[in-house]
Amino acid sequence: MKKSIVLLTLFIVSSLSAQQRPKLVVGIVVDQMKMEYLYRFSDDFSPNGFKRLMNDGYTFQNMHYNYMPTYTAPGHASIYTGTTPATHGIVGNEWFSRTLGKDMYCTDDASVSIVGNGTAEEGAMSPKNLLSTTITDEVRMATNFNGKVIGMSLKDRGAILPAGHFANWAFWYSKTGDFISSSFYGAKLPEWVSQFNNEKHYMNYINKGWDLYKPASTYNESLPDNNPYEGKLYGSTAPVFPYDLKTMYEKNDAGIIRATPFGNDLLAEFAKRAIEKEELGKDNITDFLTVSFSSTDYVGHLLGPRSMELQDTYLRLDQTIADFLAYLDKTVGKGNYLLFLTADHAGAENVIYLKDRKYNVDNYPSKDVKKGMQDFSVKTFGVDLIQNYSNFNVFFNKSLMKEKGLDLVKVKQEFKDYLIAQPHVKKVYTEEEILANSGNDYYLNFIAKGYDVTQNGDLVILDKPGDIQYSITGTSHGTPYSYDTHVPAIFYGWHIKKGESYDKKAITEIAPTIAQKIKVTFPNGTEAKVMTEILDEKK
Repeated sequence: MKKSIVLLTLFIVSSLSAQQRPKLVVGIVVDQMKMEYLYRFSDDFSPNGFKRLMNDGYTFQNMHYNYMPTYTAPGHASIYTGTTPATHGIVGNEWFSRTLGKDMYCTDDASVSIVGNGTAEEGAMSPKNLLSTTITDEVRMATNFNGKVIGMSLKDRGAILPAGHFANWAFWYSKTGDFISSSFYGAKLPEWVSQFNNEKHYMNYINKGWDLYKPASTYNESLPDNNPYEGKLYGSTAPVFPYDLKTMYEKNDAGIIRATPFGNDLLAEFAKRAIEKEELGKDNITDFLTVSFSSTDYVGHLLGPRSMELQDTYLRLDQTIADFLAYLDKTVGKGNYLLFLTADHAGAENVIYLKDRKYNVDNYPSKDVKKGMQDFSVKTFGVDLIQNYSNFNVFFNKSLMKEKGLDLVKVKQEFKDYLIAQPHVKKVYTEEEILANSGNDYYLNFIAKGYDVTQNGDLVILDKPGDIQYSITGTSHGTPYSYDTHVPAIFYGWHIKKGESYDKKAITEIAPTIAQKIKVTFPNGTEAKVMTEILDEKK
């Protein structure tokens, strides 16, 4: 009798636990995805991909990043930590650290080594530079490390940062065509990963090549093929369909798949294999899978937001997501998984495209901006005082200034006066102004939230809206303007009601909202502002 009572109690506790948390949380990040793409390409999407998420889930139409610079690594870190670079420490993809006096990469870790078939530098990566915990870390701790966390992406930073410090594994793509990891996670790849790599799935896509997914008439939301605002894909003579990926592969390596839609398809195949072999979502202990689709970013940078290639990439991604949702329904079960989809940043229009339409904007390559400051320094102070210029940050050579008897305050003011006179510069902020931010300057708030005093520069430049420090083809991102900050945010599945909101939200609200939703501790750096629309389960 007592045994029956104990078993019944355990069953009730288990059932309550299952009600409190989903079996699986899936975080999808689409690299460089503007919210506008969901509107622009809507007529050509299937009913089962993006439209399914929007129609049956909860869509935040006005989600924004709340800091600068809007880059990939800070974006992924901010989504999953629920805080900004000023707190979590990932202030760029790569940056010059004033404390270390050298360049560093966001996930560099010389203490670990590659696991798998790739180059040594591809694998010397870990989350050690990430200062805050992630929602994935908190799920691991909440389940007494029994719930699994696995992160994956074509990019190392897109896999490692979302997966956090306590992940079972993070996997990223090597130019060899294999998914690799590092010794931070384990001594050797799981057998299923090695098997997947041995199957060489990437060659199926390379051998097929890249042609339009749908009839050419479908692409009336894009500019004509071979327009002057597009770059060229891996040595192609012109940016036009079809693309001979096999020849590109023979002249380069398996990394070419990154800048095609098929990088996303390959990752989705890998994600499904992970769910199967790691048995994610098979019991009532919550697991977490992070998937970052990177090909959209590579295509956007190279070919731009108005290219047929980008539209084709999104039409294919729509079908990939539809297929992935169907797989989750089948393996984890409808209503058993909680999924969210967002982006790590958006992206600007091609500046020459805007300029040709009489918008008074232009491109200013970073190397030219730096050269201008160096020339000004020599002319004004008799010596080049620029130690580094990157990510809109200006670093002065303090030891050289001391040697020359120059006053730092005066030097900063002289450079501010010079920079503010440049045609692309809107404002220039000193370190002191950033740290004394009162909250009254809208754009200074962005810069302050992206500024780590131990790593960032003496000055930070804010360009004028529309101007860009990039090339004349393709596009980039990084500013606090809405074209770089406005991204999708859709929640779907477990205990998510249908609906939408047009209230402005911040990207740092995603992680604490999930924490509240599944009843785990907040990531330790977050301000814990949540989106109550997701917590309200009333229909």
